[in-house]
Amino acid sequence: MAGVYLSRTTDAIDIRLGFGEALGGMILLAIAGSLPELAVTVSGALAGNLDLVAGNLIGGIALQTAVLVICDFFVSGERPLSHLVGSLIPVLEASIVIMVVAVVLMGALLPASVSIGSVSPASIAAVVLWLLGIYVLNRARKAPRWQASAPGSRPGRPHRRVAHHEQPHPFSNASMGRVVFIFVAGCVITLTAGVLLEVAGNELANRAGLNGVVFGATVLALATGLPEISSGIAAVHLGDHQLVMSDVFGGNAFQVCLFLVADLVAGHPVLPSLVHANSWLAGVGIVLTSVYAAAVILRPQRRILRLGGDSIAVVVIFAIGILGLLAVSR
Repeated sequence: MAGVYLSRTTDAIDIRLGFGEALGGMILLAIAGSLPELAVTVSGALAGNLDLVAGNLIGGIALQTAVLVICDFFVSGERPLSHLVGSLIPVLEASIVIMVVAVVLMGALLPASVSIGSVSPASIAAVVLWLLGIYVLNRARKAPRWQASAPGSRPGRPHRRVAHHEQPHPFSNASMGRVVFIFVAGCVITLTAGVLLEVAGNELANRAGLNGVVFGATVLALATGLPEISSGIAAVHLGDHQLVMSDVFGGNAFQVCLFLVADLVAGHPVLPSLVHANSWLAGVGIVLTSVYAAAVILRPQRRILRLGGDSIAVVVIFAIGILGLLAVSR
């Protein structure tokens, strides 16, 4: 509930102050949307539970990409979500996700002695790539160099700042003071809950005899991804099909940047300590992201059991990925 209110008040503050178009505004929006992951990262790094942190950050990409399956199920009409997107912006966002995850994988191969202070060069490179990515993305939105024709598409609003014709902006009748109060309260509750999730999650993993990477990539990633599921379903109901994919890919790209925070808190590079299970999860995340990026271009038309062919493929690949994760983690 705090995550939902945090998302809505972030949109309201963005609309009133108009800072979302600026690079700094996009960074602030990304941080606000990833507070659960940030809390788990800081708490886990302080406690030395780096396998849980890495599993949540890398494994969370695969699971939160699979959230699009749930959103696809709630789409109304005969066409799947990827058919209705009607924009190439999510493809660009997916490429940013793939780039930063690939950099993390390369950083895992570097020896621990290769560092800049207590930080891995790959952690810095991931943040730099993400910043360049959102700069390019912002330019592409403002001045597109191409024209795409997608008959039958219903992309919806290009950004949450645009008013919806059926639903007013969140907290449109509330004072700025009230919006800021709810935003701060949502931050405090979300951060506190994130710390409790990390502590309780680590204890549950130990009692169940689960690998920290496995638990972080599944149960913990699902818990920290609940706000994305709620906001994604709400966006689908409003017809904002492009925003659904943009929110998921944007959150995944920023999530990888939190390895820099983990390095600073832990006092040493975290990436060299990653195990094979983390690399497997990163590969699964790249494959799932690529499937949806390709589907936006190919635009599947049929739905089976309310899912497009791309979402069915994602379910199968994700299931295989979890089975492979259990095998690799042994």
